[in-house]
Amino acid sequence: MKQGLLPYRVEVVEEADAVTARGGLPLVVEAMRALGVSHAVKQHVRIRQRASGSDEVAMIEALVLLLAAGGECIDDMAVLRADQGLCRLLERELPSPAAVRRFLYEFHDEELIEQARQQRAPGQVAYIPGENAALGALAQVNVQLLARVAAQGRRSKATLDHDATIQESHKRESLAHYKGGRGYQPSVIYWAEQDLVVADEYRDGNVPAGMDNLRLIQRGFASLPATVTEYGFRADSACYEEDVLKWLANPERKQGPRGKIRFTISADMSPELRAVCEGVGQQRWLLVEERAEESVHWADVEFTPGDWPKDAQPLRYVAVRIRKKQGILFAAGYDTKYLAVVSNRWELSGEQLLQWHWAKAGTIEHVHDVTKNELGAAVPPCGRFGANAAWYRLSLLAYNILSAMKSLVLPAPLSAARPKRLRFALFTIAGRLISHADRLVLRISQAAERLAGLVEARRRLAALAAASP
Repeated sequence: MKQGLLPYRVEVVEEADAVTARGGLPLVVEAMRALGVSHAVKQHVRIRQRASGSDEVAMIEALVLLLAAGGECIDDMAVLRADQGLCRLLERELPSPAAVRRFLYEFHDEELIEQARQQRAPGQVAYIPGENAALGALAQVNVQLLARVAAQGRRSKATLDHDATIQESHKRESLAHYKGGRGYQPSVIYWAEQDLVVADEYRDGNVPAGMDNLRLIQRGFASLPATVTEYGFRADSACYEEDVLKWLANPERKQGPRGKIRFTISADMSPELRAVCEGVGQQRWLLVEERAEESVHWADVEFTPGDWPKDAQPLRYVAVRIRKKQGILFAAGYDTKYLAVVSNRWELSGEQLLQWHWAKAGTIEHVHDVTKNELGAAVPPCGRFGANAAWYRLSLLAYNILSAMKSLVLPAPLSAARPKRLRFALFTIAGRLISHADRLVLRISQAAERLAGLVEARRRLAALAAASP
């Protein structure tokens, strides 16, 4: 009987462990083991599980595998479980969606949420709960991954970029955010030179972007390996806080690296700062660039934030004037807009400083784009805050593992590939499984191997694992 328009039939068989549609996906688990991630999970993460359940290593390997494969929710684990050939390559059955959900619930602690709620200042609405031991352990796993990856190239320079993003959610536990919807607003710190996320903090949607950022910034710098000796930091106006500025500008800072941290932060355009910008004479404005509808100029201006210590080094304020071409107005009806960037970088021209600062848009915002649109971070999986925080942190861990794979073991054509490209070219290689001389063999086409470089990538990972201390 004819089934479809093309001349073939589909036959359903009970056992299908001799083939897989994801012949390259086990490379992700091999990377986790070669880079010490699985060992770090075994060392740090402790979750209460039934005796018959998956252990922490197996569960976290499965979750990272799910996110790398394109899974967007817990129930998508059923799709990977159905690939019996994949499970055979992994030498185990993957956990059920129900088991994954129970595992994620262990990262939630209602007492910590209530504690943060009770510790709010009078009149304060928002709060940031602490992390339980399991969630903190996931962060420690990522720190060890950073050190292992950085050791391969002996990176000595680290520019850390800070930014928050919005996770939309319609669950009743989610709270309203500043854009009018509901959800969560996690903050992330990213190491630009190494293409790795170094730290994150999960937050409710109603937490202001400028609330208590110094704690996360300090954690970001503390996560860097000892090989780093040159530091930089870039952020938008959410980090334009007096305690952040003082900490960054002080070479003897507490809870951070000694010496200079070169930084740029977008400044709040207060009425006082605006008046200073508007008072700059025309001859002092220097061109940054001409755009299709506007021109951008810069000028150094004298301005001191808050109660800046008199004995501290003065901060540099670079004003930016964006002026529309004749006959064109901003949506608010005016033709000139002022911005400003605060920094301690006096060695650069204003144009160079702005270009360095604006480069952040191509780094941390790229991370938000990739993790939310390609690594399952767009939608939190449930209504439990800690479980959502763990899911988001695992998405960032998946990002780091794929980044490490691209820089260390994958062929050059895949060195800049996004996750969807890796799935198309590498993870979804069709293969046939056979047993030969008591060994399991995955047979793939020569054409697929030529494009993906799976065999050589596995060899490099094996060598990396053998060289581990």
